[in-house]
Amino acid sequence: MTQAPVTSPGERRRHDREIVALAVPAFGALVAEPLFVMADSAIVGHLGTAQLAGLGVASALLMTAVGVFVFLAYATTSAVARRLGAGDLRAAIRQGMDGIWLALCIGIAAVAVTLPSAPSLMALFGASDTAAPYATTYLRISAFGIPAMLIVLAATGVLRGLQDTRTPLYVAVGGFAANAALNVLLVYGLGLGIAGSAWGTVMAQWAMAAVYLSVVVRGARKHGASLRPDGPGIRACAQAGAPLLVRTLSLRAILLIATAVAARLGDAEMAAHQIILSLWSLLAFALDAIAIAGQAIIGRYLGAGDARGARETCQRMIQWGIATGVVLGLLVMVTRSAFLPLFSEDSGVRDAALPALVVVALVQPVCGIAYVLDGVLMGAGDGPYLARAMLLTLAVFTPVALLVPTLGGGLTALWGAMALMMAMRMLTLWLRSRSGRWIVTGATR
Repeated sequence: MTQAPVTSPGERRRHDREIVALAVPAFGALVAEPLFVMADSAIVGHLGTAQLAGLGVASALLMTAVGVFVFLAYATTSAVARRLGAGDLRAAIRQGMDGIWLALCIGIAAVAVTLPSAPSLMALFGASDTAAPYATTYLRISAFGIPAMLIVLAATGVLRGLQDTRTPLYVAVGGFAANAALNVLLVYGLGLGIAGSAWGTVMAQWAMAAVYLSVVVRGARKHGASLRPDGPGIRACAQAGAPLLVRTLSLRAILLIATAVAARLGDAEMAAHQIILSLWSLLAFALDAIAIAGQAIIGRYLGAGDARGARETCQRMIQWGIATGVVLGLLVMVTRSAFLPLFSEDSGVRDAALPALVVVALVQPVCGIAYVLDGVLMGAGDGPYLARAMLLTLAVFTPVALLVPTLGGGLTALWGAMALMMAMRMLTLWLRSRSGRWIVTGATR
C-alpha cells in the first residue's frame, strides 16, 4: 500500500490551478455536446409529432453508437499526455494521428453498416409506423457524420493530452451555433424538413472535424510528425482502447438495465426515472470535467517520470471530487422540489421522484471519488483494470436491480441499486489507487 504524499500549501495551490485550468473549459465543452440534439429537437419539433419521434429514435441510436467509441478520446489523451511529459512532442502528435486514423477507419465501417440497415434498426428500436420513415431518413443522412464525430473524439483526446481543453470548448460552442443556424436554414428556409436537420448537423460535424484536423496538422508540421497512417500505430491504439470499450459497454449495460427495470415499475416511475437520469447526466458532466483534467495531468506526470507528482495530483483530485460531490448533493437536496415541476405536473411522477432524488443527492460524494479515480487510472493507461472493475460492478448491480420489482421499494430502491453501483465503482478504483500498481512511469506504459 502506498502512503498519501504530504504536500505543502504552495503545491496544493499549483495542483488546484492546473485542475481548474483544464476542468472548467472541459465542463463547458461537455455541456455543449448535448445541445446539438436539443437544438435539432426544438427545430424539428415544429414540423410535427411524427418527425420529432423519428428524430428521437434515430438520434438515440446515433448517440449510443458514438458514445460506445468514447475510448478514442480517453485512450488518446493518456498516450499523448505521456509523450508530452517525456518531452517528445513529435511522438505525442504522431500518437494522436494514429488515434485519428483509427477513428476514421471505425467511422467508415459504421457508415457502411448503417446505410443498408437503417430500416431494420428503426424497427428494432421500436419506431412507430408513422415515425419510422422520418427516423430512417434522418439516420441514413446522419450516418455520413459518424466519421466526423469519431474524428472529433480522437482529436479532442489529442488536445486534452497536450493540456489544451480551451480549443475543444471553442469548437463545441462554434459547432453548436453552426448546427442551429444550418438547421433553421435547411429545415425552414429551403423547406427540406427532417432531412434538412440531418444535413445541417452533418455539415456542422464535419466543420468541427475540419477545425480539429487543421489544429493537429499544423502541430504535426511544426514538429515534424508524420501525417501518414501507420499500421502498427493504429493497431496499438485499438489495443489500448479495447479495455476501455469493455468498460464503456459495461456502463451502458448498467444504464439500460436500470431503464428496463424502471419501465416494469409503471409509467409514473418510468417518467420519474427519465427525469432523474437527465439530472444524473448533468451532474456527471461536472464530475467528468475533473476526471478529464486528471487524465491529462496524470499522463503528463507519469510520462515525465514524476511518480510523486502523480500521487499528489491523485490525492488532490480525490479531495476535489469529494468537495464537488458534496456541493452537487446539497444543490439536488435543496432544489429537488422546485426542479420536478419543470418536467412534470403529474403528482404520481413527483411522488416517485422525490425520495429517489434524496438517494441521488446522498451518493454524489461517492460519485465524485469514483469519477476522479476513473480519470486518474485512465490517465495512467490502466485500461485493463478499469475493464475488470466495471465488469465486476455490472455483476454486482444486475441481480440487485432485477430484484427491485419483486422485493418492492419502487424507484427509490432502484436508485438505491444505482448508489450501490457507484459505491462498488468507488471501492474498486480506490483499492487500485491505494495499491500504487497504476503508477508506471515512462513515455509508454
